Formats: sequence, structure tokens, C-alpha cells
Amino acid sequence: MLTGFKNFIMKGNVVDLAVAVVMGAAFGAVVTSIVEGLLTPLIGLLFQAKGIEEMQWEGFLYGRVISAVISFVLIAAAIYFVVVMPMNHMIERRNRRLGINQDVKEESAEDPQIALLTEIRDELRSRSS
Repeated sequence: MLTGFKNFIMKGNVVDLAVAVVMGAAFGAVVTSIVEGLLTPLIGLLFQAKGIEEMQWEGFLYGRVISAVISFVLIAAAIYFVVVMPMNHMIERRNRRLGINQDVKEESAEDPQIALLTEIRDELRSRSS
């Protein structure tokens, strides 16, 4: 029983996921400090508030929502431009170097059940005509 658990934990995708969670938390802390320490005071100055998080209207702290949205957008943009785009570029270069056509790869990755159902549908259409 412990051997199976050890094998599960030592799989690459579990370890990769753990690293990603830790790195994401650390990166989130950096972006949050940038937003809270630099951006929110600047935006707050534009609206004559101490900071964006202090902005409110009749008790509704809309500044906190704006701050959270800014943090989310910055984190998402950083992940996209620093991780996703370079990874997609590397995969595309590798596929070109190996002569792998993306369209063929996507078709071959199709679910076999869907392919079978499509064939059945096409056969039924041809019989009814």
C-alpha cells in the first residue's frame, strides 16, 4: 500500500504541480506587494485617498475589489508572457524541427469513441440517402 502511494507521489506531474503551487504562491506575494506598495498608492493619489483599498462609497469598500482585480490581471499577464508564450514557442520550434504537423497531431489525439460515433453517423446518413 505504501509503495503505491510512493509511486504516486514520485510521478513527475505530482512533483511539478507541487512546485507550481509553491512558485505561484511566492509570485503572488511579489505581485501583491507591488500592487499594494506601488500601484494602489498612486491610484489612490489620483482620487485623493490614502490608497486604493481605502476608497469606499457609503461603506462599500470598492477599492479592495479594484486592488484584487489589478493583482489578478498582473499575475495572469505575467504567467502568460513569462511562462505560456515561451513554452508555446518552444513547443512550436520543437515540432517544426521534428517535422510534426500540429493539425495531424490534433486529429490523432481525437477521442476514439467520438471517431467511432462520427463514422456511425456518416454511415447512417449515407444509407438514408
